[in-house]
Parts: sequence; structure tokens; C-alpha cells
Amino acid sequence: MYLTIKETAEYLSMPESAIEDLIKQKKIRAIHDGEGWVINKEQFNTHLKQIEKYKHLVEEILSEPIPEDHDIKDED
Repeated sequence: MYLTIKETAEYLSMPESAIEDLIKQKKIRAIHDGEGWVINKEQFNTHLKQIEKYKHLVEEILSEPIPEDHDIKDED
């Protein structure tokens, strides 16, 4: 349920310094337990689901063939 900064960095495929910066900017909620920061893993579920949906949408758009336009006329 709770992850260290190192575990969070591995989970999100980000450098530890970036995680620390996000904590300082209060973009990631974290709790200082006296020894270090711990981060609730559940706060990333919605974000990761949205990223997956976006990736799927982009793949669909990129894989869709360009329709042939029959209205184009060559006037040369």
C-alpha cells in the first residue's frame, strides 16, 4: 500500500530525484514517517488508467487509414 521514494520511482519509471521534486511541489501526496517519505500507491491508479486510455486512443488514430478523397480534381 505504501511505497518508498525508490519504489515509487521504479513503479512510475521515473528517476528518484523527479519523485522528490514532485513531493516538494505537492503534486504527489506523501507522509514523512520520521525516517523518510512514504507514498500511498493508490493515488496513481486513476492517472495510470488515463495514460493507458490515451495511449490506446492515439494508437487507434494512428492506425486508421487516411480515406481517399474523391472530390479532388486535377486541374492541370
